[in-house]
Amino acid sequence: MPSFKFLIFLSSLLVISLLSLASGNEAAPTYSYHSCSGTAFTDNSTYQSNLDLVLSSLSSNATLVTGFSNASASEVSGLFLCRGNVNTTVCQDCVANAAKEILRRCPFQIGATIWYDECLLRYSNESIFATINDGPRTSLSLLNTRFILDTEIGRRFNDLLVRTMNSLATLVSNSLTGKKFATEKEEFNSSQTLYSLVQCTPDLTASDCNICLQSAIGDLPSCCYRKQGGRVLLPSCNIRYEVFPFYNFTAASPAFPPLPPGGSKMSSLTIVAIVIPIAVSVVLFFIAYSLLRRRPRKKHYTLSEENDEITTIESLQFDLDIIEAATDKFSDDNKIGEGGFGVVYKGTFFNGQQIAVKRLSERHGQGATEFKNEVVLIAKLHHRNLVRLLGFCEEGKEKLLVYEYVPNKSLDYFLFDPVNRRQLDWSRRYKIIEGITRGILYLHEDSRIRIIHRDLKVSNILLDDNMNPKISDFGLARIFVADQTQANTRKIVGTYGYMPPEYAMHDRYSVKSDVFSFGVLVLEIISGKKNNRSYQSELAEDLLSYAWKQWRSGTPLELLDPTVRHSCSRNEVLRCIQMGLLCVQEDPANRPTMATIVLMLNNYSAITLPLPNQPAFLLQSRTMPNKAVDNSSVSLSVNEASFTEIYPR
Repeated sequence: MPSFKFLIFLSSLLVISLLSLASGNEAAPTYSYHSCSGTAFTDNSTYQSNLDLVLSSLSSNATLVTGFSNASASEVSGLFLCRGNVNTTVCQDCVANAAKEILRRCPFQIGATIWYDECLLRYSNESIFATINDGPRTSLSLLNTRFILDTEIGRRFNDLLVRTMNSLATLVSNSLTGKKFATEKEEFNSSQTLYSLVQCTPDLTASDCNICLQSAIGDLPSCCYRKQGGRVLLPSCNIRYEVFPFYNFTAASPAFPPLPPGGSKMSSLTIVAIVIPIAVSVVLFFIAYSLLRRRPRKKHYTLSEENDEITTIESLQFDLDIIEAATDKFSDDNKIGEGGFGVVYKGTFFNGQQIAVKRLSERHGQGATEFKNEVVLIAKLHHRNLVRLLGFCEEGKEKLLVYEYVPNKSLDYFLFDPVNRRQLDWSRRYKIIEGITRGILYLHEDSRIRIIHRDLKVSNILLDDNMNPKISDFGLARIFVADQTQANTRKIVGTYGYMPPEYAMHDRYSVKSDVFSFGVLVLEIISGKKNNRSYQSELAEDLLSYAWKQWRSGTPLELLDPTVRHSCSRNEVLRCIQMGLLCVQEDPANRPTMATIVLMLNNYSAITLPLPNQPAFLLQSRTMPNKAVDNSSVSLSVNEASFTEIYPR
């Protein structure tokens, strides 16, 4: 137990610190989180020169009373936003510090965002002005992780929180002033007060500001339900709440007694009146802390803090009773899907946010620590063509994954239905192919971890309100060494018809495994036909065989779905057929990368496609290996399929 002299020494340090603060010395900005994005630029490049100009301009503009500014130089755009009630000195110090730290934490990255308690700073090779940017985003609840143990009290607290946040969002969105910033202080009970803050970048319209804030508020259930503090950080807006006053009240009401007329500092009596109770509190805190240290500690699982990442298990974990309430205790009426992995249920949180809950079957073999750490890893992936993982629940035998809800069902619901397929004209199908391409490229190349999906298929492509594709079921990550390009497995997982031969027959998988599956997807989207593979008949002809036969016969357009033949771009269709056949070649080395496929789709004149070789065929004549295939549904599909490789970006 610490000695009394030691406690007095600590209290003295606190007194000195508070006296320094009272005399006008500002503390260093408090780092919260950062995110790096995009590819790397080279040292001494034009991009670096332009970035230096942008960061220098932002640092110079940090004295503006608005607390917000943007700057651009050629292809580089940047902006900063200071918290609405900090003074210009604090804002300037924060922006100057951020301009240095962002280069240290994201060296040579073409895009980056860094958040502090007092400000945020970001830059990109794309235009970021007057635009909602909902990624990267993070949810934090580290400053106050205490749970409200009583369920009813917790619900009442969260009801107050949502009402307050929605009220502030409306207030800020309709604000006619330059700063889109507001705080609120609400009494919860006789002993607790809720302090809340919301802010948008001032360049957003009222509508966009409200959309951004509602998106942030929608993240609160996944990060902070029944927690007494939390925040959601987005590039265009942020929200935060605590049960202690975490922001300076001077913008709304004085934090200290007013100064006497003509005075420039607080009186000594005022300072002593403030400092002495705090010092005594510190002594009591250390006594209590030393006693608590003797108690057994509760284990918390977290990822390594490489690159100063703050995402934790606690920020993603849901209580089981919250999931049960959202799904009406996993009612059959809320069941929206089922497969080898288990059952998927639709749910609705108390704030109206809709979710999809995947209830993993008891056969799911991961241990608790591995399961949780891998969820944290996957939850860091954010892309408009990926279904977002909101969090998880692991209590007793239950292992649940919580995803955003995508309303328009899966691609197979439209593609293989004789009536619904008419909603997919060629331009929409081409848009879906492009979106799937971008999503897989992100998993393979653009995220900070490399994901190999291993179960790409039409039923795992969901469609949002605007029929934009979102890849789902990219599942639970497996961590491999940084220079690994392929791996072997003892258990085959996935769906026959989409599996490349090296995986189905020799247990080897790599990024080229996903390229094969993508090629099958493309041919299915073009034709509107399933790639049915029959192992019962030598005469069965699968889609790849049919596509190859038409290609060799010089009649590739015979593959095209008749419902779109009169509304398509012939050149686009032919290019997509050739691209699909290139992806399903037997030798993985001959298949293009997803980066090359993006070029194939976007640069007609610059990229000449090579001629494809014969696709890989898996008919009965080729003996299938007698291995354990983890299947428990008619579709022969499970969702333990993803493989992750830590890969420096």
